[in-house]
Amino acid sequence: MASTTPLTVSLASALKTTRSRQRDLEQLSPFELKDYLITLAKDSQQTAALTMLNAGRGNPNWIATEPRDAFFLLGQFAMKEARRVRDDVILAGMPPKKGCADRLRKFLSKHKGAAGADFLAGVLEYGVKVKNFVPDEWIHELTDSVIGDNYPVPPRALVHLEQILHDYLIKEMCDGRPPKGKFDLFPVEGGTAAMCYIFDSLMQNGLLKQGDTIALFLPTFTPYIEIAHLERFQFKIVAINASSVRADGTHDWHYPASEIAKLANPKIKLAVTVNPSNPPSVAFSPVEMKQIVGLIRKNPDLVLVTDDVYGTFVPNFRSLMAEVPHNTICVYSFSKNFGCTGWRLGVIATHEKNTMDRRIAELPAAWKQRLEKRYGAMTMEPDKLKFIDRLVADSRNVALNHTAGLSLPQQVQMGFFALSHLLDLKDAYKHLTMQIVRARRDALWRGLGVPLPPEDPMRGWYYVELDFMVWARNTYGDAFCKYMTSNYEPVDFLFRLAEKSGVVLMDGGGFGGPPWSIRISLANLDDGDYSKIGKHMVDAATEYVEAWKAGQLVRSGPTAGKGQKIKPAAAKRQAAGKQAGKKAARKAVKQAVKAAAKAERSATKGAK
Repeated sequence: MASTTPLTVSLASALKTTRSRQRDLEQLSPFELKDYLITLAKDSQQTAALTMLNAGRGNPNWIATEPRDAFFLLGQFAMKEARRVRDDVILAGMPPKKGCADRLRKFLSKHKGAAGADFLAGVLEYGVKVKNFVPDEWIHELTDSVIGDNYPVPPRALVHLEQILHDYLIKEMCDGRPPKGKFDLFPVEGGTAAMCYIFDSLMQNGLLKQGDTIALFLPTFTPYIEIAHLERFQFKIVAINASSVRADGTHDWHYPASEIAKLANPKIKLAVTVNPSNPPSVAFSPVEMKQIVGLIRKNPDLVLVTDDVYGTFVPNFRSLMAEVPHNTICVYSFSKNFGCTGWRLGVIATHEKNTMDRRIAELPAAWKQRLEKRYGAMTMEPDKLKFIDRLVADSRNVALNHTAGLSLPQQVQMGFFALSHLLDLKDAYKHLTMQIVRARRDALWRGLGVPLPPEDPMRGWYYVELDFMVWARNTYGDAFCKYMTSNYEPVDFLFRLAEKSGVVLMDGGGFGGPPWSIRISLANLDDGDYSKIGKHMVDAATEYVEAWKAGQLVRSGPTAGKGQKIKPAAAKRQAAGKQAGKKAARKAVKQAVKAAAKAERSATKGAK
C-alpha cells in the first residue's frame, strides 16, 4: 500500500550560494560580483571537468600587431642612436637629433622584411609628407621618447604626437567630418585616469559642486554610477534610460524622446554617456543625436562627457564631440580596439573654444581668487589657463605640474596605434575586429537556438545585454515572471550558470540596466565558446521552467531552496516523467522563443 506521507522534491537544483547571500552580493559592483562567480566557476571546473568560460571580461583576446612590431623595431634603432653619442657597453648617451631621419631610412633599408619595418617607414612618411613635420624633429621626438630618457615636454602632450592623435580622433570619432577649429588633447593612463581627472577638475574649478544634479545615460559603465555617489561628490542623478522597446517588448537599447528630453532640466550641470553604450554597445541614432544637439543649444552651459571607447565597432561612427564640440569632453581609450588594456592608453579631448573655459571666466570673484591662488605658482596669468591645462595640473596636485604628463613610451605606442588606422586606407583592421565580434554574436545566438534580432546599423556588438525577464514574459507569460521574482534573486541565473556550467557572465542591473539583464562580452573568448555559452544558458533557463511547471501541477508555488511538498501520486508521476520532462521543457523553451522572434519579425515588417 502506498505511503500517504508527503514527499519533498527539489525543483530547481539547489545552489551553494543561498538567496540571502545572493541578495547581499547584489550590493557589490558587478565587477566585484564577477570575481565571486569566477570562484564558483573554478570549483565547478575542478569537480565536473568543465572548462570555465569567462565572458564577463571586457578585455579583448586579440592584439594589433603592426604598431607593436614597429614600436619594438624603433626601440632597436633608438638604442643604436644612443650608442652613437656614447657607448660604454652598459651605459649609453641620449639619441642625437641632427640627421636622425636619414639614419632611420638607412636603418630600415638594412632591415627590409623585418616585422614592423614597412609600418615604421609609413610613420616617417606620414609625418613628413602628410603633416609637413621637419624630418629630424619628428623622428627625434619618437626615438628620444621610446627610450623614455626625458620628462614629457610639453607635459600635456608631445607636439608631433598630439597632431597624430588629433588626426585619429577626426577620422574615427568624427567620421572624417570634423567641426570647425581643433581639439586640445591630453594623453592619459587609460579611460580610468581620464574619468578621475575630469571629475576632479570639474569640482576644483567650480563647474560642479557637491550635491549637484547630473544626468547619466543608462545603462552605463558602472564606475560612472559609483563615482557619482562617493562622499566627495554626492551628486543627484537624473537617469536617462535606454528603455525603447520593439513591438514584442524586446529591447532595442535606444533612448525614447521622452527620456532625452530630461536634459532640458536646468538643474542638470553635467551629462555623462558611454557611446556606444556599455553593455548594449548601441550608439546614438541620427534622430537621438539631433534631439541631444537641439537641447544643448537651448542650454549652452551644460557640459557633456562622452566616453567613446567602442566607437570603432560601429560603422561611420560620429561622436558628440563632432556634433556639439564646444560642450563636450571626449574620453577615448585605445584598450578595446587595439587589445592594449595593459598599456593604459587613453586621451581626453576638448575643443579649443569650449563651454568649460567660458564658464570658468564667468565665475564669481571669490572663486576666481581661489583659482588664482591654486594655479598661481605655474603661470603669471592663471585666469587665462585653459580647462584642459588645469586638468594636467590637477592630475599632479598642481605642485607637480612640471613633471606631469603621460610617460613618453606610452605616448609613442599610442601614436603608433593611431597611425595604424591613418595608414590603413582600406580600414582592414577595423573591419576585421567588427567581423570577429559579429561572428561570435552569431555563434551565441546559434547556441541559444533563436533568430538574431533585427539589424541595427548603430550596434557595435562588443557586448550583448540580454533581459531574462523579457524572454520569460514573452515565452511563458506573467505567471512565470511572478514565479521567478517571488522565488529568486535577479542574479540567481548568473550563479546557476557559474556553478553548474562554469560560465561567468555579468549582472546587467549593476550597469543601471534592467535588474534581470545579463552582460556578455563578445570580445574575450574563442568563437566556438559562444555557442557553448548559449546552450548552457538554455539549460539553466530550462531548470526554472521545469520547477515552475512542477509547481503548477500541485497548484502551489515553490520556495527557492526549501523544496515543495507533493502528494505521493503526483510525485510518482513526476519521477516517471523526469527525463521526458527535461527534454520537453528544453524543446518548449526553444519553440517559444522562436515563436516570439517570428512575431517580432512580423511586427517589424508590418511597421515598415
